[in-house]
Amino acid sequence: MLAGELVRQLDYKAAWAGRQFVQIDRWYPSSKRCHSCGFVLESLPLNVRTWDCPDCGTQGIDRDVNAARNILQAGTALLAGADG
Repeated sequence: MLAGELVRQLDYKAAWAGRQFVQIDRWYPSSKRCHSCGFVLESLPLNVRTWDCPDCGTQGIDRDVNAARNILQAGTALLAGADG
């Protein structure tokens, strides 16, 4: 399935269920941004699964869980109109 088709399906299903579908920027650094303080790593190779934030000291950040938290925060901010 093409990415565009997946987005179309998600948008359709959300509308059908009475929900809002929010799409964040494709290049949003969700894995590289610390969910605690917002610090963004310059680089995070795919083989690195966990990392420690050099700014706030949060340790053992799982890249996938971190990305999910950041995507939720970004989507919530878009819905609230605070996406600037």
